Amino acid sequence: MKPRLLIAIALLSLLVGSFSAARVSHPVEPPPPPSPLNQPRIIVKKAERKLYLYSGNKLVRTYRVGLGLSPIGNKVREGDRRTPEGDFYIFTKNDRSAYYLSLGISYPNAAHARRGLRDGLINQVQYNSIMSALNQKKAPPQNTRLGGDIYIHGNGSSSDWTWGCVALEDRDIRALFDAVSVGTPVTIRP
Repeated sequence: MKPRLLIAIALLSLLVGSFSAARVSHPVEPPPPPSPLNQPRIIVKKAERKLYLYSGNKLVRTYRVGLGLSPIGNKVREGDRRTPEGDFYIFTKNDRSAYYLSLGISYPNAAHARRGLRDGLINQVQYNSIMSALNQKKAPPQNTRLGGDIYIHGNGSSSDWTWGCVALEDRDIRALFDAVSVGTPVTIRP
């Protein structure tokens, strides 16, 4: 072979090798969702360990999540370590969370409050307080026997480790935190 051809082949193989090495060693992360979103909403599917972020009816991003230590079934009471199921909204955004960043979920919702009243876990005054907060889109009482302090937060999604929260990787909660606002609907499904 001619020396020029050998040099060209060597350079070409070196160039191709460095491009494939660059692809392998530097994975590209998807860009964050646009901020702010148009009519954002969050759907968590517990069985899939996934959080879906929508802008209107368009799926914008999917995130892996970790759940409570007892992930199967609906939350019933304080300390059961279950992630609640139902329809909620974000009532607060906490940028000083012990778990990097967090979004407060309006648990207990009306269905949890009705069941709690029926089963004797809360009294009529507590029930009325929960319902009043929900009607005003504020934080429902967090200190009844139904439990509370349910958040979407950071610190990792590789396992079910929370006391009932939805956990994401820190980079993912950062993107979600920036994309949604207080009042964003959250649905958690089995």
